[in-house]
Amino acid sequence: MSRLTILLSLLIVAACGGEPAKPGDKPGLPADAAQQEGFVDLYWDDAGGRLYLGIAAIDEPMIYVGSLARGVGSNDIGLDRGQLGRSRLVRFERTGPRVLLVADNPNYAAHSDNAAERRAVEESFARSVLWGFDVIEDSDNGVVIDATDFFLRDSHGIATTLRAANEGEYQVDNSRSSIYLPRTKAFPDNTEIEATVTFTGTPAGQILSTVVPDPSAITVHLHHSFVRLPEPGYQPLRFDPRAGYIDPQWFGLGHRDYASEIGEPLQQTLAMRHRLEKQDPTASSSPAVEPIVYYVDRGAPEPVRQALIDGASWWNDAFTAAGYENAFRVELLPDGADPLDARYNVIQWVHRSTRGWSYGSGVVDPRTGEIIKGHVTLGSLRIRQDYLLAEGLLAPYTDGDIPPAPLAFALARIRQLSAHEVGHTLGIGHNFAASTDDRASVMDYPHPLVTIDDAGNIDVSDAYDDGIGKWDERAILWGYQDFPDDVDAAAAREQIINETYAMGLDFVDDVHSRSDAFAKFAGPAHPLGSLWDNGNDAVAELGRLMRVRERVLAQFSEATIRTGRPLAMLEDVLVPAYLMHRYQIEAAATLIGGQYFSYARRGDELPRQRYVTAARQDAAIGALLATVQPAALRLRPELVNLIPPRPPGQGASRELFPRHTGYVFDPLAAAETAAGLTINTLLDHRRAARMNNAQRIDPALPGFDHLLQQTMVATWYASPAQGADAELARLVNSLVLQRLLQLAGNAEAQSQVRALAFDSVVELDEWLRERIDDDDPEWRAHYRFAQDLVRRFAMDSGAMPPGQPVAPPPGSPIG
Repeated sequence: MSRLTILLSLLIVAACGGEPAKPGDKPGLPADAAQQEGFVDLYWDDAGGRLYLGIAAIDEPMIYVGSLARGVGSNDIGLDRGQLGRSRLVRFERTGPRVLLVADNPNYAAHSDNAAERRAVEESFARSVLWGFDVIEDSDNGVVIDATDFFLRDSHGIATTLRAANEGEYQVDNSRSSIYLPRTKAFPDNTEIEATVTFTGTPAGQILSTVVPDPSAITVHLHHSFVRLPEPGYQPLRFDPRAGYIDPQWFGLGHRDYASEIGEPLQQTLAMRHRLEKQDPTASSSPAVEPIVYYVDRGAPEPVRQALIDGASWWNDAFTAAGYENAFRVELLPDGADPLDARYNVIQWVHRSTRGWSYGSGVVDPRTGEIIKGHVTLGSLRIRQDYLLAEGLLAPYTDGDIPPAPLAFALARIRQLSAHEVGHTLGIGHNFAASTDDRASVMDYPHPLVTIDDAGNIDVSDAYDDGIGKWDERAILWGYQDFPDDVDAAAAREQIINETYAMGLDFVDDVHSRSDAFAKFAGPAHPLGSLWDNGNDAVAELGRLMRVRERVLAQFSEATIRTGRPLAMLEDVLVPAYLMHRYQIEAAATLIGGQYFSYARRGDELPRQRYVTAARQDAAIGALLATVQPAALRLRPELVNLIPPRPPGQGASRELFPRHTGYVFDPLAAAETAAGLTINTLLDHRRAARMNNAQRIDPALPGFDHLLQQTMVATWYASPAQGADAELARLVNSLVLQRLLQLAGNAEAQSQVRALAFDSVVELDEWLRERIDDDDPEWRAHYRFAQDLVRRFAMDSGAMPPGQPVAPPPGSPIG
C-alpha cells in the first residue's frame, strides 16, 4: 500500500469520527414538555418557549383557518377582533427529516373513478406549501415537529393590510412575540393555538396613532385552528342563484370539475349551510338529529346581550316553518370558552374607535360547503349610532328626564342586526328587494320606518320589524329541508323556488343593488334593489320621507341632546336627521334608466326582463329634482344659531358636516352635501348610458338628453330665487355645472353621454350670454364665473378642472 493510500484512509476515518450518528442522538422533545392530547397534540417547552405539534395524521386532509383574536381597533384599517381568515384544506406531508404543511387546491378537480384522470388535474394546478418543519422526534403515533415559528409569523397579512392603508411598513419582531398559552388548547376534533405577535416599523399614516399606544409597535393576537374534517353523511347542495344564498365564490369556494360531461358547465359551486337532519325525514315536523346552537359573547353588556339573543332566536321560526322542532337555539357562550374555538357558533361583540360594518362569516369545508363554525362580528358602536338617530328624530329631552323611546328604538335595530348577521352564517345572502315586499326579510338593510301620527308627532313605534320575514322562511325551506328518500330533492327545490316567486316575493343580490366597491361600482339599475329604503314605490316613499324630514327639522331643538351636553353636539344629531333621505334618493334613481329582471333560467317560471316605463322615470326625475330645491335644503336661522363651534375636547370629526368657514358651523356646506348626493346620483355616466341604450330599443323611453333638459329647467333655467334661498339655488347650479363638466371630460363614459353633457354646457354658455349683465350683483357674479368656467373648459378641459362638491359625512351603515 502506498503512503498516499494510507494517508487518505486515515483522513477518511478521522472525518467519519467512528460510528455513524443515530436518530436518537439529535435534539428531541424536552423531557419536561407539557402535553395536551387532542386532534393535533400540543407540547409546550416552558424553558425554551417552544411549541411542538404531535402529528399522527400524516397525509390526512384537515381544515386550517387563521384568524385575528385581538385586533387593531380601527374600522378604516379593518383588522378587527375575531376576524376570520380563509378556510383551507391542508395536510402534513413527511419527506425524510422534514414535514411540509401543504394547502391542497380543491378549486380544480375531476370527480371521476379514473385515478389517472384525477391525477392529471391534480398535477396541472399548483398547490401551496404554507410552511416547512423539522422533525424533532419520531414516535409510534407519528412525528413531533417544532411549530413555534409557524405560529409567530404574519399569518393574517397584517403588514400587507397596514401598507395598503398607507399606515407604514411593518414586520414581525420575534423578540416581542410569543405563544399565548391561555388560548392554546387541544380538543378531540380541533386544536387551537394563539400567539402574541408584535409588528414593528415606522408609522406613516394618521390612524394607528389613534388606536395604538405606540404606533411603532403594534401587538395583536393571531389564532390558528386545525379542524378535523366532518364525519361523512353531509349531502352537498348545488348553489342556485335564485334561492338567496351567498355566492360561495366570494369566499374562494367552488371548483371546476374537469370530469364533467362535455357541454356541461365546468364551474361547480355548492351552497354553504350547516348540517341539519330530521330524526324522521318522513314526518311533517320532527326534532333535529343535532340542533344548530349559537353562542353570544359574554362581553356584550345588557340590555344589548338579550337583544342579540332575541334577534338571533328568530331563526328558529324559519326552521319550524320548514318542519323542524327546536332545531335552532341561542345561548350564552360558556364561561372561559374561546370565541374562536371551532366547536362554537359565536356572535361576538367587537369594539372599534369608529363605527363600521358587522359581518357574518364562518369556517367552511371547502370540499362540500358545509359550515363547521358560524362566526358573527357585531360592532359595538352600531347601537350608539341607532340611539343618535332616535335622538334626532324624537327630540326627546323636553323635561330633563331620559325617556325610554331612544333605547327601545336602538335595541329593536340590534335585534334585527343580530338576526341579519346570523342569517349570513346560515349561508343566506342579502336580499335588497325585501323592503319592497312589506319587509319580507331580515337580510335587507332596513331604514327605520318613521311616520307622522294623527297629532303631527314623529312616530317610531314600527321603525324596525320584529321577527323574520316570509322570504327568510322560503330560503331556509330551500336550503335546509330534509327530504325523504323517495322524494326527488332537486325537483322539490325547483318547486320551492317557483312557488316563492309565485307568492310575489322578489330577490335582488348585492352586485345588482350597490353602487360601492363591493359591486365594483356597477351602479344599481334594478328598481327593487336598494339599500336602506322602504316601501314598494320608491318615488312615493321619497316624497313621504321628505315630509317626515321636514317635520323632524321643524322640531329640531336643544331637546335633541341631554341637559349638560355641549350645544355643539347638536350637529352630531343633526347630520343623520338632515340627510335621512340620502338612501331613498338612490332608491328612486334606480328607476331612471332602470330595468326589472330576475335570475331566471330557461324553463322556470320566474319573470323576465322589462324596462321601467317613461312615466315612472319622469316621476322619479321630478321627485329627485325636488330634493335640491331651496325649500328642501334650507335650515332655519334659529337652528343654525343654536350650534356653536366645537369646545375643547369635542373637536371636529368626519361624522360632522364639512365646512368652508373654518370651525364655524356652515349651513351652506350642509346643503351642498345633500344637493351633491342627488346631483351625482342623477348624472351618473352609467345611468346615462343605460338611458341611451334603452331608448334605442324602445324610442318611447327617455334618453339622457331628456334627463339633462329636466335638470337644467329645474336648476339653471328656473326663475332666480330671491332672499336667503338665492344662495342655495346658486349652490345647486354650481354643482350641476361641475358635474356636467366632469361628465364631458370623463374618458370612461360612453361617447354619446360625453357629447350630450358637452352640448348641454354649450347651450348653457349661450344662455349665460344674455345674463352676464344682470342687475343683481350676486347673480351677475354667479353667471360670469360660470361662463368663465365653461369657456376655459372648452379651450382646454385640463387647464381648469371643475371643482368637487364637499364630501358628505359617512353614511352606511346607518344603524
